Amino acid sequence: MNQTTPLSSLKAYIADGNFAPGDRLPPERVLTEALGLKRATLRRALDTLEQEGVIWRHVGKGTFLAEERPADAPMPWFDEVSRQLTPVKMMRARMSIEPAIAREAAVNASKEALARIDAAILGAEEAPDWETYEEFDDQLHHAIAEATDNPLLVALFRQLNGVQRAVAWNSVVRTTERPPRSHTSFAEHRAIADAIRNRDPNGAHDAMRRHIGSVSGRLFGEI
Repeated sequence: MNQTTPLSSLKAYIADGNFAPGDRLPPERVLTEALGLKRATLRRALDTLEQEGVIWRHVGKGTFLAEERPADAPMPWFDEVSRQLTPVKMMRARMSIEPAIAREAAVNASKEALARIDAAILGAEEAPDWETYEEFDDQLHHAIAEATDNPLLVALFRQLNGVQRAVAWNSVVRTTERPPRSHTSFAEHRAIADAIRNRDPNGAHDAMRRHIGSVSGRLFGEI
C-alpha cells in the first residue's frame, strides 16, 4: 500500500493544479492550508523539490516550477555533503563565506536591495514565533546575497543555504515562544545592514562574522 507523505502530497498538488513550467506556486500559507501541513513540514518538502530541481525560489518573488534545472540548483554532491556535514562544520563554512558576501553587498547594494534587507530585519523583529523569525532571517541572508548583484555569489549562497537546511539541527532547543526583544541577533542584523548602507565593506564583513560567531556561540559554544 502506498503511503501518503508530505512530499507526495505536494507533488500531487502541483500535478493536479496543472502548473506550467515557470508558473509561480501559491504562498506557503496557502499551501499549508491546502495540504493540511505545518509550515516546517511544508518547507522540508519544498526543500526536497528544490534539491531535485523541480522548483526554484527567488527571495521576495516566490517559488516557481522550474522550466529546466536552474544554474543554482543543488548539484549531485549535495546529498553526500549534507550527510557528512555536522552543524558545527556548517557554521564554520558560513563564517568563511557569508562575511565575504556581506563585503560585496556593501559595494554593490542598490536602494531596492537595501529596502529588501530592511524589510526582512523588521519582519524578524516582529515575528510572533520562532518559525516566522527563521523565515525572515532566511530572507535577510538571501537579500544580502542578492545585494551583491553577482549571480555567482547568489548561486553559491543558495547552495550553502540548501545544505544548511538539510543538516540535522537536533542541538537547537527553544525555551521561549518567540525571540525575546533582547535577542542579540536583532542588533547584529542592524549592524550588518548599517555597514552595507554606509558602503563600508570591511565593516559589513566584520559585522557578519560577529553575527555568525554569535549564533554559533549560542548553539555550540566557541568554534
